[in-house]
Amino acid sequence: MDESNPRSTGEKADIRTMRCPHCAGPLAKEMETSEWTVPPLIRDSFSMIGSAVGGTAGAFYGFNHAMPIVRRWIKGPMWLQFLIGAPPVIIFSSGCAGVAGGSIPALAQLASSSYHAVVSSSPSPPSST
Repeated sequence: MDESNPRSTGEKADIRTMRCPHCAGPLAKEMETSEWTVPPLIRDSFSMIGSAVGGTAGAFYGFNHAMPIVRRWIKGPMWLQFLIGAPPVIIFSSGCAGVAGGSIPALAQLASSSYHAVVSSSPSPPSST
């Protein structure tokens, strides 16, 4: 794929680095895995951090809101209240970890793609000041 297409400025550009002038989308399949994508190590790190933060926040929220309800409904020793109240809190915490672990890397990819789209877009016409 050594085809070259002239740009409006007259310079030659490789088809692998050209982008659509309207949406900044890649014009070649090879570009889909270029500098616009977040590297796997960074994406996995964001996923781990998001899972940890989401799970911890879900556990705090779950215990602070579910356990008082369980204590009101279940009369008896504390271990029985914990035994009954912990499984729903663990399920809620796991759901929060899954959502945060998936959404944080997606937001990182969105931010990276948006940044590269703005940087690589054509400059705006000079202002008349």
